[in-house]
Amino acid sequence: MSTKIAKSLYEHDYNLWLEQILQQLRHCAASGDGAFEGIDLKNLIEELESMGRSEKRAVYSNLKILLMHLLKYRYQPEKRSNSWRSTIREHRQRLEEAFGDSPSLRNYFNEVFHSCYQAARELAAEETGLALDAFPTEVFFSEEAVLNPDYLPE
Repeated sequence: MSTKIAKSLYEHDYNLWLEQILQQLRHCAASGDGAFEGIDLKNLIEELESMGRSEKRAVYSNLKILLMHLLKYRYQPEKRSNSWRSTIREHRQRLEEAFGDSPSLRNYFNEVFHSCYQAARELAAEETGLALDAFPTEVFFSEEAVLNPDYLPE
């Protein structure tokens, strides 16, 4: 990858850039050609992998909290508050910011959407005191709706 392309990718999709740099570093480490002699490639690769995992953990966490609040909003209409709406808005904004920095994280968002929903169901049941089966096992709103700043499940 040329330096110009790498810089452009870094500016437009941090996570994808990170994955490609890791792939190149692993190749260099495996080839043992001495190009990076004196650089601790093993630990550098581990640190960069950790950065990528951190980006994904943030998406997972923000999505889970967003889904939990959407469930609470839908199933406890009598307790709806500005605080809940604010939390929903904040976590949507966090996700959109992550996608702005790394559009490829949208793929991860889609991959973990259903598992986040299941985790959100458990959190919503615990926080509301409702039985877990009060919340549908199947997601009843789409990924697009979840990110839509105007969507609130009624």
